[in-house]
Amino acid sequence: MIEVLIIETPSLGDRGYLVTDGKVALVVDAQRDFDRVTARATDRGVTITHVLETHVHNDYVTGGYALARAVGAQYLVNAADPVSFGRSAVRDGDVIDVGGMRVLAISTPGHTFTHLAYAVSDHAAGDDLACAVFTGGSLLNGATGRTDLLGAARAEELGRAQYRSVRRLVSDLPGRTAVCPTHGFGSFCAGAPGAGAPGAGAPGTGAPGTGTPGAGALSTIAVEQQSNPALILTEAEFLADLLAGLDAYPAYYAHMAPANLAGPGAPDLSPPRAADAQELRRRIGLGEWVVDLRSRTAFAAGHLRGTLNFPADGSLATYLGWLIPWEVPLTLIADAPETVTHAQRELCRIGIDRIAAAACGPVERWAAGDQLGSYRRARFQDLADQDGNGGPAVLDVRRRSEWAAGHIDGAIHIALHELADRMDELPDGAIWVHCHSGYRAAVAASMLASRGREVVAIDDEFEAAARAGLLASSGESDG
Repeated sequence: MIEVLIIETPSLGDRGYLVTDGKVALVVDAQRDFDRVTARATDRGVTITHVLETHVHNDYVTGGYALARAVGAQYLVNAADPVSFGRSAVRDGDVIDVGGMRVLAISTPGHTFTHLAYAVSDHAAGDDLACAVFTGGSLLNGATGRTDLLGAARAEELGRAQYRSVRRLVSDLPGRTAVCPTHGFGSFCAGAPGAGAPGAGAPGTGAPGTGTPGAGALSTIAVEQQSNPALILTEAEFLADLLAGLDAYPAYYAHMAPANLAGPGAPDLSPPRAADAQELRRRIGLGEWVVDLRSRTAFAAGHLRGTLNFPADGSLATYLGWLIPWEVPLTLIADAPETVTHAQRELCRIGIDRIAAAACGPVERWAAGDQLGSYRRARFQDLADQDGNGGPAVLDVRRRSEWAAGHIDGAIHIALHELADRMDELPDGAIWVHCHSGYRAAVAASMLASRGREVVAIDDEFEAAARAGLLASSGESDG
């Protein structure tokens, strides 16, 4: 029986897979920190013989190349991808035997031009009908991969290809086949970020060889036939919805494909050099990024002036990678060394390997006698309770699509990834800043505070703004 083990990366909204017949294993779309994969293989007592890529990834640095070299496995990459390293070239229709498993490569352009899916069957059991298909960024759970990562000018062309690819999978595979995508669990590579079946993000294992998806296989071909937009809409309807739903994606994506085409090595997760308070002040003075990994509550209560807050317990890699100038040195500060270790692992997945320095311990140690910065935190009801002079200035740092779905009456809209370049558009005085659930607002508040602005961070779920009667009536224009 074939077993599928999910290697979860919830902070990026992605999954990799270890697939085994009990003796050997293949890996699909490994993340950079592939020690998580080898640990699962060791736990199962299986040998990894093949490492597969569905596509050249745009949202993370692959661990596939380094993993294959470390364990002596074949590295399967589309023959059409212009990589600069040796690989086992694979094409549409190729069949690869991996122990008792049989793997069929299926061309599924759309997310990228050279995208592949891999259908796996239990050949040793005499069953050559696919029990699982690894779909990368093509057929997702209740969605499809976005089609604009190679440029907006190619989005429609790739959207049409995506529609055909998804329908090909459904036509060629039995309804029982478990659908195992890489994206779609909050990844910005999904056509609708955050898309996914109920339960998306929960770790688990599945046993697709039984004909049942299992705990980790969130969907099947038959389920997708009933609900996936690419399968229930006409091509024109699908394309219109897909293109209308495309919003901004992280700036660091521009660096991922070149890194993956070059064959990235294993990450260096050794501890960064320790920095004292004098060095932290020097780095801040030079305009380098010194990032405080503590919670947004702790940062608001007291922080080293000039530092930025990207809490380690949220979407650290996504938003730090999105905002940081790519060549600026990065120093991390935290309460404890294990928080820095966690952040290193998160950041290596997007190619931020070289942490300049790190400091751990109480914030007073970092300040070394300097006055700490602080700012107020509030709820949406606190904002509603403000009166006089039309109320305070409110800054909404959510993305365009979120703003369009509903926003606070009179708010200024500047998406977080645009804030550094547009601060001069903000009025004088205190700024109340919010997002959907507080993480982006915390980042934005720290950016504003580092520029000497008076700020109030709204740490609340956006649904509370409606309950407080703050939302604008539909049709009001952007602020």
